[in-house]
Amino acid sequence: MKKMAKAVFAMCALLMVASSVFATGKKDGAVEVGIVLPTRDEPRWIQDENQFKKELEGKTGISILFSQGDSGREMQNVQALLNQGIKVLVICPHDAAAAAAAVDAAKRDGVTVICYDRLITGTTSVDYYVTFDSIAVGEAQGQFLIDNVTPGTKDNSLYLYAGAASDNNAFLFFEGAWNVLQPKIADGTFVIRNSDRAVALQGKAKLSRDEQASIINQVTTNWDFNEAKKKAADNLTMANDSQKGACFILAPNDGTARSIADEFAKDAAVTSYVITGQDAEVASVQYILDGKQTMTVWKNTQTLAHDAIDMATAVLSGSTPSTTAMYNNGAKNVPAKQTPVAVITKDKVNMLVDSGYISAAQLSAKDAK
Repeated sequence: MKKMAKAVFAMCALLMVASSVFATGKKDGAVEVGIVLPTRDEPRWIQDENQFKKELEGKTGISILFSQGDSGREMQNVQALLNQGIKVLVICPHDAAAAAAAVDAAKRDGVTVICYDRLITGTTSVDYYVTFDSIAVGEAQGQFLIDNVTPGTKDNSLYLYAGAASDNNAFLFFEGAWNVLQPKIADGTFVIRNSDRAVALQGKAKLSRDEQASIINQVTTNWDFNEAKKKAADNLTMANDSQKGACFILAPNDGTARSIADEFAKDAAVTSYVITGQDAEVASVQYILDGKQTMTVWKNTQTLAHDAIDMATAVLSGSTPSTTAMYNNGAKNVPAKQTPVAVITKDKVNMLVDSGYISAAQLSAKDAK
């Protein structure tokens, strides 16, 4: 209880400092902190927007804009914020490489750039990065599949799916999953059914960026529900019945997991499936409760948004933000603050409800506890 009281006190103290920092020294109409998120069309980013709003309640001098999956609009958003006089830019890019031009423009204006969740690559203009441990996310997904295989069995059908090749996180997620899955692919526990490029590289414990890209480009969902659905349907059409049965599916996030799961569920030759996800979206938590999705990796956006505002507060007050790691973006080593992740299964949904991340009212009455 003492530790909890100290944590609460520290949080309150930080918010008081943040309020004073954001509210003072600001010209009328100026925005000191600009936040740019990739799209409002996916539940994940609406969750982040809501968490930012909670963090920023009662504060002024802050603006949140969405790029709607368009790098051109992203650049326009950043320029609009620069015109309003921002001192700190918090940005989650639509395209990790294309966003370099936007943050270069911010840096020319003397703005501190904080990447949020996704790292912008190929530029020295990024100052800080707040992130989940993306490799740990992939490792948790891969290990979950391994843990759900019947011990001693061989030739278990493995279907691989990935995020967008334009997103650096997609590579980190896949790297983490490959780290733990590859030994079990090499020893025959799993057989990859939907990527001949992955099969060709299955003997390699560590893949180069180009090797990862060759696989990701073949199994990408582009973070798109419809593309994930079509790819899964095509994979199942190409596979014969002996390549189905009990299936193990590496799905990159919750939205794609639901689409992929729906396709596997309606194939008569699929006797069972275990499927991963991430983001703890309400729809996927319901799928987990209903037995349609097996797990999700909870990346607590409450903490991530708090870390981003904490970092912006430090910058505005003239101090150096606290960091815990370094990430290389191809141009420099970027100081980062990592947020831990947790695996959520049917028996752990209460963790989300107890934390206030989602409410019991958002779930069907028979399952909400």
